[in-house]
Amino acid sequence: MRSLSILAAVVLATGAWPDPEKGLAEAGSSAEGAHDERSLGTVEFPISCAPEAQEEFERGVALLHHMMYVEAGKTFRSLAEAHPECAMARWGVAMTLFQPLWPTRPSPEALAEGWEAVQAARALAPGDEREQAFIAAVEAFFQDPESGDYWARIRRFEEASERVYRAYPEDREAAAFYALAHLATAGQAEEPSVHNAEAAEILLAIYDEEPTHPGAVHYTIHANDIDSRAGESLEVVRSYDDIAPGVPHALHMPTHIFVRLGEWDEVIRWNEKSADAALKFPAGDRVSHHYPHALDYLLYAHLQRAEDERAREILAAAQSKDGYQPSFISAFHLAAMPARYAVERRQWADAAALAERSPESIPWDEFPWPVAMNQFARGLGAARGGDPEGAREAIEKLARQEAQAQEAGEEYFATQIEISRLAVEAWAAHAGGESAKALELMRASAELEASTQKHPVTPGAILPSYELLGDLHAELGQPGEALAAYEASLQAWPGRFNSLLGAARAAAAAGDDTRARSYYSSLLELASEPGSARPELEEARAFVGAA
Repeated sequence: MRSLSILAAVVLATGAWPDPEKGLAEAGSSAEGAHDERSLGTVEFPISCAPEAQEEFERGVALLHHMMYVEAGKTFRSLAEAHPECAMARWGVAMTLFQPLWPTRPSPEALAEGWEAVQAARALAPGDEREQAFIAAVEAFFQDPESGDYWARIRRFEEASERVYRAYPEDREAAAFYALAHLATAGQAEEPSVHNAEAAEILLAIYDEEPTHPGAVHYTIHANDIDSRAGESLEVVRSYDDIAPGVPHALHMPTHIFVRLGEWDEVIRWNEKSADAALKFPAGDRVSHHYPHALDYLLYAHLQRAEDERAREILAAAQSKDGYQPSFISAFHLAAMPARYAVERRQWADAAALAERSPESIPWDEFPWPVAMNQFARGLGAARGGDPEGAREAIEKLARQEAQAQEAGEEYFATQIEISRLAVEAWAAHAGGESAKALELMRASAELEASTQKHPVTPGAILPSYELLGDLHAELGQPGEALAAYEASLQAWPGRFNSLLGAARAAAAAGDDTRARSYYSSLLELASEPGSARPELEEARAFVGAA
């Protein structure tokens, strides 16, 4: 087998890599004329097609591993047109039509196209048994194209991918795609962390053999993007910059880990570059969802550092664009960003007044969880701002979105919406003077959230439920219980501004000046950059200075 390092001759279809050192302020500038020699990583996937198809095929596989599905699709379709006898070009087309780790779901049209591509690959009857095995794996996903059971498809894909891996244990691509499929089923497993650990073991074996393999690095980050593994293999996480310094998703992916560690400088640095690169690779005539994906993480990090003006600029940049790729990912972040900006700053009136289903170009009816995030912020804002009718309306809408997700078989989405609904109900009960009921509901929300894993699409909850539980205990004059809740929030989500602030205030109210000083000091370190106007920082300076 020969090894191909995919360099300048095989850059993306435009032939132009963005400059990863440009900041967000320059995002959207033309990439025309840029011809940096940038790598996609090392892929070794020999096929029985014409020799001149090999390099372009491996380029498409590398793009698949980077989850640049639009660009990979262009590559494989072009290859199929240039080499109509190449069955694996059709395999590649089919592989771009679903995204195993993303919350997107293939449309009926995509399912039909994928099935057609698989049948075309089958009809070409490649003589190579290994190629037939890869085709069978993707065929397992697309069979019965009229069925709407997405998770049955994913389980079939995993089982078939495992058969390829067991038949060809030395094949890096078989191992990488099986690890991907195994991760995709983790959320449906009794012990998701076991799936993640097994996938990580397979991927690290690839990495040890070929440290520039894009799938090994990318999927290892996903394998470690759970509570128990976030600190694992950080050298692999950081290496993605060297492998693919111009691929938007590659520039973003390490921050799945950094956000879990509260390393906000890293979250900001990588996502500025990712957002800049994403605008260079639109999804057809639409703004790629990689752009708001990076911006949401970026806005989240700036809010934790109390850099509210910078967060406002990022939100304005997101809202200034029109014609986003109409996907779940676009919907999620376009709903999340304005909600975060309001509630993280405790601007409850702003939260209650958030526009619903904006922008109108997104098909919101298809995406109950993003719609619910907007209703969560509106309902919480109403409950905490003295508008019981607004809170009740939001609770009713949350219940409808929860039912829609359940009916679609999306139990994870339904659970996330339930967490939000319980929280809004808790604060509505508190506003109505029902303290015991409020605490019961808020504890239920927090415990349910703690039983789930963060979805890769999001940097974190709009507001974590344990943080909200701490807020509720604080308002009820229970500083000891408030401190315990804030510390539970910080254990899951270190470096959150409002959890640190709440913990400092609760410790001070409980008479524990040592812990209060420690938390206030951490808050000042977190928001050490000039430019924050949050009055809470003066409170922290006064407490630490008086100690």
